[in-house]
Amino acid sequence: MNILVTGVSRGVGLAICESLLKQGHTIYGISRMYTEEFKDIKSRYPDNTFFKSIDLSKPSAVHESVFKTFINNSIPLHAIVNNAAMAYDDIITNLNLDKLQAMYETNVFTPMMITKYAIRNMIFNKIKGSIVHISSISAHTGYKGLAMYASSKAAMEAFSKNTAREWGSSGIRSNVVVPGFMETAMSSSLTSEQKDRIYKRTSLKCATDINSVAETVAFLISEKAISITGQNIHVDNGTI
Repeated sequence: MNILVTGVSRGVGLAICESLLKQGHTIYGISRMYTEEFKDIKSRYPDNTFFKSIDLSKPSAVHESVFKTFINNSIPLHAIVNNAAMAYDDIITNLNLDKLQAMYETNVFTPMMITKYAIRNMIFNKIKGSIVHISSISAHTGYKGLAMYASSKAAMEAFSKNTAREWGSSGIRSNVVVPGFMETAMSSSLTSEQKDRIYKRTSLKCATDINSVAETVAFLISEKAISITGQNIHVDNGTI
């Protein structure tokens, strides 16, 4: 299968690519930076790995930069994973509109536009495709300073559920993976004390395993999940 994955430079996006490549799929990876970590994956799977550096903070450019010069309708898309995101953390009384808008461009508007053109590709190529969005446990349980970020992820969860209903008759599925707090670059600014407080709220009392998240994404894309759509799948060590 040909699978488009965003935010592949490191962390969970990188793990998702590795999991899918191990299963024999072909990855079209997008990220702002072409990291050494992704170059290593490409060196190990040279025939199945493609990359393009794209600034995903510009949703108006998605059609040209992704679906004309990287993946056009001659490349049938079987699945997409909207993983790329940026964090804007602060308490609500400090909310900055410019920073909020910038985050929504990357976290909401761009993945919506990618979904739009991916569905068009699937329809053109008569493919019953799979869409997976990566959300966050913060959309389901409160954390101080994460209200704005959580709202962007909740928006994508609502979008996914309605996408599933709208395009299910064409065999196109849409699901969300909701990870708990992981040890990633996005959480690196937290102190050990802050992380411990977060992990103590979970059943397993530890960080969510990145590979567990990646394997869940791979499952949702596979034929094994053919009857799963419109769902939020929590991989959060029992936070909820």
